[in-house]
Amino acid sequence: MSKGVKAAVIGGVFAVMVGGAGYGAYNIVSALNGGGATGSAGPAPERTGPPSAEEVEEASAKFFAGWEKGEAAQASTYTNNDAAAVAVLSSYSEDAHITGVQITPGAARGATVPFTVKAKVSYEGSSKPLTYKSELTVVRGKTTGRALVDWQPTVIHPQLKRNDTLVTGEAASPPIEAVARDGAVLTKEKYPSLGPILDALRAKYGDKAGGEPGVELSIRHADQSPDTSLLTLSKGKPGKLETTLSASVQAAAEKAVKKYAQSSVVAVKPSTGEVLAVANHREDGFNAAFEGRVAPGSTMKILTSAMLIDNGVTTMNGPAPCPQTATWQSQTFKNLDGLKADESASATLANGFLRSCNTAFIKLVDEDPLTDASLTNEAQERFGLGRDDWKTGIVSFDGSVPASTGPDRAANAIGQGQVQMSPLNMASVTATAITGDFRQPYLISPDLDDRQLATAKGLPGSTATQLKQMMRLTATQGTAAPAMSGLGGDIGAKTGSAEVDGKATSDSWFTGFRDDVAAAAMSQEGGHGGDAAGPIVAAVLRASG
Repeated sequence: MSKGVKAAVIGGVFAVMVGGAGYGAYNIVSALNGGGATGSAGPAPERTGPPSAEEVEEASAKFFAGWEKGEAAQASTYTNNDAAAVAVLSSYSEDAHITGVQITPGAARGATVPFTVKAKVSYEGSSKPLTYKSELTVVRGKTTGRALVDWQPTVIHPQLKRNDTLVTGEAASPPIEAVARDGAVLTKEKYPSLGPILDALRAKYGDKAGGEPGVELSIRHADQSPDTSLLTLSKGKPGKLETTLSASVQAAAEKAVKKYAQSSVVAVKPSTGEVLAVANHREDGFNAAFEGRVAPGSTMKILTSAMLIDNGVTTMNGPAPCPQTATWQSQTFKNLDGLKADESASATLANGFLRSCNTAFIKLVDEDPLTDASLTNEAQERFGLGRDDWKTGIVSFDGSVPASTGPDRAANAIGQGQVQMSPLNMASVTATAITGDFRQPYLISPDLDDRQLATAKGLPGSTATQLKQMMRLTATQGTAAPAMSGLGGDIGAKTGSAEVDGKATSDSWFTGFRDDVAAAAMSQEGGHGGDAAGPIVAAVLRASG
């Protein structure tokens, strides 16, 4: 038989197995490919290099066959991590009660094989079909030279992470029917990025909402985060949970973040602290909108301006020269490319703010009576940041503005250095800046569980007035004007670009307000503030009218 004919036969056998006999017939492929057997000439030489197409086909077929039969030990031998694979494959049938597995592979992309799983989940008389898609990659074994499935928990289910388990049984907490402030039901199907947040709300408030647990297939996470429900066998009784979210603003937030990868946005009501929307567009499902910890770039200049005004260093109309560069303790800071220097008498704080001049702020951070702790004190005492005492209803980050020495003191002032924020934090900064009052953001009313919300003394009225006016100017005449164009009402904003070590493109930040709504967005590696985060915030504010 010629080499070309043999290859055709192998492909034909593989197609027959997929279409009819199932992966139990993988021994046919093994025989055709040698299967590790020795011939008259002795053992075959150990193979090296990337797996061939035939090896990818054979290794995935053997793995699928063992999985389909429920033979965890057998299937795991075709992976490069037997111990980890056998544990997950065993729990697949024993703990998750998944049977009748049928796997249909798609066309391989090199060494990667996408596939569809169809199975059945049965528990105490209840049964439902289960269907989902995943993929695996075949690699060369480092010590054996065999073609093996590169073991990752995501092979078994795309949402599984390391040490997670699949479990079917009575749910850990009763289901909830989360509703928006107008009574609209919030579901992960209609508002996809709310999925992890709804899981967190269910875990924390399911018992308090008055529901009764049903039977579900869930992912039990090793990091103690709330279970992820995958399939409901019996619904139980959902309890009603009222949230502060606005269905219309949430819908706009979901749509806006979808346009930019690694993006997050939060909208709050400054007069109350209620969260109106929270959305993320991330493959990892992380709620970066509430839990992100990254440098906020020049949006931090809102807080820095408050520090300068509160400490009597300058006012919005006071001098703030904007040289091309500024040096602080041996480190030279510069402005964004294209920003024209201005060291004239007309160079004010408001002008530096609306143009986002870094050097104007760097030149002022060493003025008396400022110290290394001044920005930290401003953040904690007036904006309620960095004290680890926010109780929003789910896990959230309170921001971090550490007292820093050396160059980081200056870098912190322009949202670099050691400062870390989330979009939730920056939406709250804007809310505090324009009202003068710190009202801790929250997603669930504290009346439900008697939580004590964080407090801070807020800003003097004159400081808030100046901050609000500088943000208005930035939205109408400054760097935020293109993004905010066309928005009616009382509007204001601040742009930000945060440089990240090792990244060629900066993170895009933007925060703004329209009447009684404040919003902030972040798009990692999104570029300038107006490039990605700006349109997201503008879309959310537009929906709030």
